[in-house]
Amino acid sequence: MGNTAGEGAVAMAAAGTTAGGPDQRISADLRSALKRRPAQEARLAGALRALCPHSPALRSVMADALETLVARGSYTRPLYAALSRSLAAAGDRRVGAPLKRALAADDAGGLSTLSAACFSDDPALREPLSRVAANRHPHLALAAEIARVARGESNGAYVASLAPKIKESHRIELCTELFVPLLAHPSVSIGVAPALAVLRDAERHLGRWLVLGQIASRAGDGAPLAEATERAHSGPSSARTAWALVAWALGEGKSEPPDVRPNVELVARLSDRPSSDRDPTFLYRLAEARAPSARGMLESVAKSSALSSEGAVRAALYLARDHGRDDLHQALVHAAESPRREAVRGLAAAALWDLGDRERVKRLRPELAASRQLATLGWSALLAAAEGGKLDPVLTEASYRRLQLGWID
Repeated sequence: MGNTAGEGAVAMAAAGTTAGGPDQRISADLRSALKRRPAQEARLAGALRALCPHSPALRSVMADALETLVARGSYTRPLYAALSRSLAAAGDRRVGAPLKRALAADDAGGLSTLSAACFSDDPALREPLSRVAANRHPHLALAAEIARVARGESNGAYVASLAPKIKESHRIELCTELFVPLLAHPSVSIGVAPALAVLRDAERHLGRWLVLGQIASRAGDGAPLAEATERAHSGPSSARTAWALVAWALGEGKSEPPDVRPNVELVARLSDRPSSDRDPTFLYRLAEARAPSARGMLESVAKSSALSSEGAVRAALYLARDHGRDDLHQALVHAAESPRREAVRGLAAAALWDLGDRERVKRLRPELAASRQLATLGWSALLAAAEGGKLDPVLTEASYRRLQLGWID
């Protein structure tokens, strides 16, 4: 997916290829994007999401850009979602005022604004969120009330009455725009549990069911795990394998992964993305947990030492780390060092860092920081943070989704 977007990323990064480090160049790209919307805006937005926690200077530019987008009412742009969520999650005090103005819009600034509000503790948002919670559109009212629960301003009783009113299209949108980002929230009150139970009962997509179940479980609700466990043992035989994996995921890795050999269809069903995307996220969750059963599919994704895609690079990390594939370690070295592999060089370097090949990566990083590829440029910035002891590991699910795929959840 990401390996096909090189031309747009090159064009977006080209303006800053010769001057300044990654932060300065991405800041310049952001300023340029405010003047003319780039074709690969989502990729820039994903890079900002990944790098925001590690750069005060970048956050300052992002705060100014957020003010501009709010003044224009540009609430549907990927940049707006990335800026508002990232600054709120970073605890930046400059996010409160623009979020308050966005909440005053007819659509309350959309779900991106309400998602960001979940992570802001600015007291100025209390009254606007209460007002939106009374909105005539149930999905906006529910999102506002979820934000109030996340901020400790509501016990969740009202949100439970809103959940039955949510139609399927809005439930899908809520999952993508509100609940998947909410997985990163440090603590959500148990008050959300009844509403999430209603939404789960209506949800037919297993991956979205899992997202709702994870939020409820982390809030202290034992019902999702109990339900998944029961379905794994007594549900339809065709679905028991998938429910066993859901139950394991809800346990947050406290037990050994079930001895289930994953395949493309199974992992796609367990992704929060549409099944048609064939998103392999759950495979990497199993690989991160060192599940032996993941090896077969990882081998299939890596295919050969050519590592022709970002998925192959990521699979190579786990195969080299856990399954003795030293040949793939060397393939990662080749990918990181080869100018012909510019789209995945940064990703390969991040994999090498996590494999412990750190001196090599330190030597490579200045070259990566001069890349014309936005993803490679972003990985070089994360590797700099890792060198400073601020990040370990580098190649996480969040960093991969944001930098390599341009996703902004």
